[in-house]
Amino acid sequence: MLTISAAEVDAALNYAGLVETLRGAFAAGAVQPVRHHHLVERPDGAASTLLLMPAWTDFKSAGRDGFVGVKIVSVSPDNNLVGKPAVMGVYLLMDGRTLEPVALIDGQRLTLWRTACASALASTYLSRPESSRLLVIGAGALAPFLARAHAAVRPIARISVWNRTPANAGKVVAGLQAEGFAAEVAGDLDAAFADADIVTSATISTVPLVRGELLRPGTHVDLVGAFSPAMRESDEAAFARASVYVDTRAGALKEAGDVVQAIAEGALKPQDIRGDLAELVRGDASGRRSADEITLFKSVGAAIEDLAAATAVYGRIAGAAPRR
Repeated sequence: MLTISAAEVDAALNYAGLVETLRGAFAAGAVQPVRHHHLVERPDGAASTLLLMPAWTDFKSAGRDGFVGVKIVSVSPDNNLVGKPAVMGVYLLMDGRTLEPVALIDGQRLTLWRTACASALASTYLSRPESSRLLVIGAGALAPFLARAHAAVRPIARISVWNRTPANAGKVVAGLQAEGFAAEVAGDLDAAFADADIVTSATISTVPLVRGELLRPGTHVDLVGAFSPAMRESDEAAFARASVYVDTRAGALKEAGDVVQAIAEGALKPQDIRGDLAELVRGDASGRRSADEITLFKSVGAAIEDLAAATAVYGRIAGAAPRR
């Protein structure tokens, strides 16, 4: 069985290529039960979350062996206090016929890649093709991945990064600048909306950061955080003004805090969701309809994305080196 590190994941993938891998995966489909979501409570400090995300090739329709995989992810908000990432995980990839483990992959890195590229895939249908100004809300590990992924599918000329702690935004900006991006720290979040073609947000906020009244016509909003019903990154006005899309309907209606709360507030009805990624890819749902339309994509993560990314990484590495 291969053990694949974060560095090896980075070497095996590129953003434009993984976007197309995900496009193909959503077109083909896979079996992906709604992820298991468990709260690990503690006597002191914030509770942790354990997520189990299985998926496997739809063997009946594929007519081939394929793969089975499961990602185990933990989210511990207090980890930052001890200098560790809040999100950790591993991905176990198995042979589709025998279920023999073939690879254990760094789940944190795989998640960063597939999450960012899923957002970029949605953007190919929902943002204006000429979108050049990107606003990134949040300065966690995912922030630079989202910036790179969006820049791989749209002609991003300027990136603004906002975070509650400006110094953390500055670190992300410095890293992007070192890679050749024109990036800057956004000092005033409200003002930054007025100059953004695409807004991507990846936080664990429980209060709205994206305010619908501030979105200008033609903006595409990409909501990546708020992975539980108690969290939210946007207000009800954003949902009321936007054409809403999700990565998967089942996951969004059960776990996406922004969607769940918008429905509870009456700003959104389940039937108002215009499409999910599979429907967009297959042409069963239309994407952006006009230059002035505000579009909103909400993702909570789909196991098919992990399976597709893990298969791509394994194929690249297993083809270049003997098993170990």
